Amino acid sequence: MLDATDLRILRQFQAAPDLPTADLADRAGVTPTTLARRIDKMREAGVIRAVRAVINWPALGYTVEVSLRVTLDKTQPRAFDEFLAAAREVSEVIEAQTFLGQVDVRLSVIARDMPHYQQVYRDKLLTLPHIADIEALMHVARVKFDETLPL
Repeated sequence: MLDATDLRILRQFQAAPDLPTADLADRAGVTPTTLARRIDKMREAGVIRAVRAVINWPALGYTVEVSLRVTLDKTQPRAFDEFLAAAREVSEVIEAQTFLGQVDVRLSVIARDMPHYQQVYRDKLLTLPHIADIEALMHVARVKFDETLPL
């Protein structure tokens, strides 16, 4: 169970995870020792899973992002497992989500440009097992991207 101090630390940590410990502790209103101890406990408990860099894909030449909505042939008992295992092997697939409903899986795919996307789609994505239907949605603009929780 997190207390008010833990939540205060998480708010500050989310906002600036790369701050030096002393500065982060000051912002959270705790000592550096308390901050380190509580962050370690939250890591051990699985509350804090990772600290990572957010890469600007277009800056690295990936200018195309597509969401694929995939419906699987669910007459096959291992369709989900086999499809997801194969999708994980496609390096251009950066996210996979499963759903209940008409759409079974959503894949986020990045590519350098449209010819690259077409090659990935044709040679890698359409060859994934158990696809019954696939719909591509081209991303036009990212309106909001915020993984910060309202703590």
